[in-house]
Formats: sequence, structure tokens, C-alpha cells
Amino acid sequence: MSSEMIQILVLAAIALFLVLRLRSVLGTRDGFEPGDQPQAPAPDMLSSPAEADPDGASDPEDDIPADIPPGSPVHAALMAMKAAEPGFSVTRFLRGARQAYEMIVIGYENGDLSEVRDFMSPEVAEGFEEAIARRREAGLTVEAEFVGLRDLRITDARFDPGTGVAEITLRFTAELTSVVRNAQGEVVEGEPGRIRRQTDHFTFERRMGSDDPNWTLVATGA
Repeated sequence: MSSEMIQILVLAAIALFLVLRLRSVLGTRDGFEPGDQPQAPAPDMLSSPAEADPDGASDPEDDIPADIPPGSPVHAALMAMKAAEPGFSVTRFLRGARQAYEMIVIGYENGDLSEVRDFMSPEVAEGFEEAIARRREAGLTVEAEFVGLRDLRITDARFDPGTGVAEITLRFTAELTSVVRNAQGEVVEGEPGRIRRQTDHFTFERRMGSDDPNWTLVATGA
């Protein structure tokens, strides 16, 4: 076997490893049928308002998503957050989370986290940056475009009344186009123009009542 052929095989193996690594960092993707209409992200940033959300309901119970059963641990945690900080709006939080998610995903895909690093804990940012660095070392680039968010749900919520620390875990189901190219510009993953579905679980944390309104991304998963 020639040295050129061995080199090609080695590069192909590195590319395959990094493609699998990308999936482990940002979640799983599946195809979907054309014609599905995605929702546009809201313009709000990921923050908790200083005052009650004018678009929210006057009854705190009505601010909790309908798919969270009253009396459940998640419902109780969200109500405890609202009691600790009356101005906290779950509706407003979810609006901000939509835009934060889009910015984080596209920032990672494009290899530039400068606009979203303030939303991440040092550990999460380090994990993303390590994956980006390995991708660059292998000569891989990503061409990505966020199409829209199909679904956003709260899957877990916890509140520690002793410390005032709140955690909310969200499941995002989004559509985007994404193509991975090697140093020669050849596609090693994805198909130009093809919309794919991606699912991620992000956990955000914040101390309720704090002067800092921003929530921090502290964990990610598929």
C-alpha cells in the first residue's frame, strides 16, 4: 500500500472520529419530512425580568406550561422559584432560552463562542472549545444554518431554598442544515440544503433574587 493511500486512510479515520464527537457534544439528529414549518426564535435574551412579565398571566399557576402536572416535582420547583422571586416569569424564561439555544448551537457549529460564552459555565465552555479545537486540527469546517425550533419543553426543575439556586432542564428539538467538510472541501457528513432534526438537553442555573438576571448553561446532553 502506498504512503499516499495510508495518509488518506488516516485522515478519513480522524474525520470519522470527530464527526462522532460532534454528535456526542450537541445531540442527536434525524431527518424529517419537507413541508414541516419551524417556529421562529423569539427576540428575548436568556434572563429573568426585574419585574413581572407584562405578557404573562396574573395567576402564577397560569405561567406554568400546561404539560407540567400540578403537584409534580417540576411544578413545585417552578412555583418555589416564583415565590422566591415574584418577578420571575417561566414564559419569559422560555422565550429567552429559545434565542440562547440558537446562538449557542450556531456559535459552536461555526467555531466562534465569543457571543455566547457569558451564557456558559467554564466547564461547559471548555468542553465546546476542546471539540472546536480538535475539529480545526483535523482540517474540518462546518457550514450550518439554524432553520427553527420545533419543540421546547421543560423536562426537569429543581430549587434549593437554602441557597436560592434554581436549575431548569430543557429539551430542544430543532431543525438546521449542517455540512462538515474536510481540508479539501469535500463533504464528510451531511448534505447541502438538507434540513435535519437535532435534539439537545440543556440545563440552566441561576440564584433566584440575584442582581444578575442571566441564567448560565451548566450541563448539556443528547
